[in-house]
Amino acid sequence: MKDLIVNKNPKSMFSEAIKTIRTNLAFSSLGDEMTVILNTSPEAGDGKSFISANLALAYADEGKKVLLIDCDLRKGRQHEIFNIDNSIMHGYSNLILNYNKNTKLEEYIVKTENKKVFVIPTGPMPPNPVELLNSENNKELLESLRKDYDIIILDCPPVIGLSDTLVLTKYSDANIVIVSNKKTKLENLQRTQKAFEQIGSKITGVIVNKATPKDSGYYGYYYNDSYYAEEKKKKTKKKIRRK
Repeated sequence: MKDLIVNKNPKSMFSEAIKTIRTNLAFSSLGDEMTVILNTSPEAGDGKSFISANLALAYADEGKKVLLIDCDLRKGRQHEIFNIDNSIMHGYSNLILNYNKNTKLEEYIVKTENKKVFVIPTGPMPPNPVELLNSENNKELLESLRKDYDIIILDCPPVIGLSDTLVLTKYSDANIVIVSNKKTKLENLQRTQKAFEQIGSKITGVIVNKATPKDSGYYGYYYNDSYYAEEKKKKTKKKIRRK
């Protein structure tokens, strides 16, 4: 459970940055519903699961009842982060497959050491992740879960090369992309943005992970689309002037 920094070191710079992200998300909703937050990344290794887990803890600190769903049915790791069982008989994949109005959700939802945070681990990897996530069962399940939790965080697979995340945007109120400082290429972030646009969805914000105080003064920043676009224009103008 070393990744749960908001619990272990709530006064750290990273914890404060995560709480700032939580606050900025609240402002970005502008009165609209902000229950289901989708987290993804362009590629593997950007820290989306790490950020998702700590964001769940940050919402719990506000007194919110939080459900973290590990939607990465191929390589999910929330069960490792929270040190909980990932049963081959339960988990998210089995819950979707077996869901109906009489399903006992408590058999699939795992309690954590934080009384306000609950996790649905991935369960066994299905042969058809996209079809399962895009199913009517999953739609009805997520609609039902909205009634029981203040915040639902969907920890989704990377976007590039996979369609899993894109089918889940139908159920989210905010879409967050986690990128790695000095690792994520701008072209891959642009590819991710284009993938969202092609299905008529938008990126609500971008979190820069793995930044140091020397790089930015914060561990992570939150940007909305318009801010990111404006910063990109400024950088382009500077390059043109130098030439």
